[in-house]
Amino acid sequence: MTISDADFHRLASFVQQNYGINLTQKRQLITGRLSTPVKQLGYASFSDFINHLLKTKDEKEMSLLLNKLTTNYTFFMREKEHLDHFRTHIIPEIVQRHQRDKTLAIWSAGCSSGEEPYNITMYLFDYLGSQASQWDTQLLATDISEQAMATAQRGIYELPDTIPPEWKKKYFIHEQGSNYRVTPAVRNNVIFRPFNLMDPIRFRRKFDVIFCRNVMIYFDQPTKDALVRRFYDATVPGGYLLISYSENLSQNSPYRRITTATFQK
Repeated sequence: MTISDADFHRLASFVQQNYGINLTQKRQLITGRLSTPVKQLGYASFSDFINHLLKTKDEKEMSLLLNKLTTNYTFFMREKEHLDHFRTHIIPEIVQRHQRDKTLAIWSAGCSSGEEPYNITMYLFDYLGSQASQWDTQLLATDISEQAMATAQRGIYELPDTIPPEWKKKYFIHEQGSNYRVTPAVRNNVIFRPFNLMDPIRFRRKFDVIFCRNVMIYFDQPTKDALVRRFYDATVPGGYLLISYSENLSQNSPYRRITTATFQK
């Protein structure tokens, strides 16, 4: 199934305006990933599909589109050096800052299939040790893909060799074969919510740390800059934004750079 220039530009414009995802160089990806599902939905052409999608904003078709066009590729211990800096520098600082209220506010923005927020939880539990039960460490994890969120909420994974053996014992329950389920304590520490990063950020509390790693690679520069400003407004003074090693913030970013991929308000 082929897509005309006009339909490609209509679809790319709609997705960018509503979800921030830049598809201008992704024509082959669109046809490759959507041709079969569009046929299975009963459409004779991309034009018919796009006409219906833009007219009705059909929730099922929108979900299909987003699931197919976003990669949702992640894994436990991704960019481990980055997580090590979080463990050795950021966690001690925010824990010290919250000794009175014993409440941390952390957001995994673009959590994909859930490995990142579960990883963060394990680091927090390790650091707090026997005091973990005295703290509210529940963190927010959001994504635009319903498919990724469903996987995240199940919390069942094939574990990579990079998972520390003691974590496998403490934080996972063996299911069958090579599959492991995160323990109820780890699972219950994460609140999963669907969220479009193009929407206003109006959560109840500002965040000590925002993780947004390997998400802004989908956005053009103006979209990234606008999102970073919204993140900044949603961060407490002294709070952090962590992006991926493959990304950077523009020179006019309101955050100051601490180290690679780590920024502070």
